[in-house]
Amino acid sequence: MASSHTVLMRLVASAYSIAQKAGTIVRHVIAEGDLGIVEKTSATDLQTKADRLVQMSICSSLARKFPKLTIIGEELVVWVDPLDGTKEYTEGLLDNVTVLIGIAYEGKAIAGIINQPYYNYQAGPDAVLGRTIWGVLGLGAFGFQLKEVPAGKHIITTTRSHSNKLVTDCVTAMNPDDVLRVGGAGNKIIQLIEGKASAYVFASPGCKKWDTCAPEVILHAVGGKLTDIHGNALQYNKEVKHMNSAGVLATLRNYDYYASRVPESVKNALVP
Repeated sequence: MASSHTVLMRLVASAYSIAQKAGTIVRHVIAEGDLGIVEKTSATDLQTKADRLVQMSICSSLARKFPKLTIIGEELVVWVDPLDGTKEYTEGLLDNVTVLIGIAYEGKAIAGIINQPYYNYQAGPDAVLGRTIWGVLGLGAFGFQLKEVPAGKHIITTTRSHSNKLVTDCVTAMNPDDVLRVGGAGNKIIQLIEGKASAYVFASPGCKKWDTCAPEVILHAVGGKLTDIHGNALQYNKEVKHMNSAGVLATLRNYDYYASRVPESVKNALVP
């Protein structure tokens, strides 16, 4: 057990450093002025030069430092999103963008690193850009100031670019005081832990395991909860399907309130 803990903390420390380097790459690509945008499956599913460079950097760095990572009992899995919020990145909504590195053991998300390359970018030309948030279950989450939405307020954060009738119906059923439509799963979880939103509601397939693994850990480490729309915990073992086909529901507090308001019509339409 001690050996496993040692490997995990070495991996978290390395992922933290790698995520900071990834943030620098993301900023450098913007500064160069050539995003190298290509469409993957549609006009809203994009890939940029930053996606490709960060993916290569993270994978090569982890492979070099942990050459046996993929065969540690086939129980430890790393889920990487090199650029979460790619569409927003291409449109200049830079505070939506994150780099995500999630670590799962026996199918459960246990450690996560979120780099926000353009944190503080609106603070002026002399501002220091970027921050890295990280967490380990049982240890805590670090790199931010935990805040909560005022009691009695119901503020929903949801997708900016992948909405549909199911998403709209589910959000409306929450009877929200306000709805924030932003990009990036990592960004939405940051909104929860920094008191900008009460619940992250995405009643649709589309979000993938590499979008939720790292953010889930950060949220769970401070007492929050992330599940699919049915209330099922997400699984992150190597064989699991990548798509979160039953959507995502996440809150910092009052999970039961939001879960109880998910319409049956939405649940029936989303198969786990």
